[in-house]
Amino acid sequence: MEVINALGRRKAAVARVYVKEGSGKIVINKRELEAYFPSSILQYVVKQPLNKLGVAEQYDIVINLQGGGYKGTTFFSIMNYEL
Repeated sequence: MEVINALGRRKAAVARVYVKEGSGKIVINKRELEAYFPSSILQYVVKQPLNKLGVAEQYDIVINLQGGGYKGTTFFSIMNYEL
């Protein structure tokens, strides 16, 4: 599988999402998910669409975020890879 990417914008925020087959690793702004979102609730929200489909361990996701706050970027990032 090749790398699939999506771009999303809202107000001053921009999110670029890259999805490829892998081991389930999620990287946001060159940091692991757990380091970028220390809150377990926000981690759960980011992983929720993948868990719902049962593919959480099948794809690696790289997200580059610019602008916005932590909560806004959480929901913004999942909206982009749900496309």
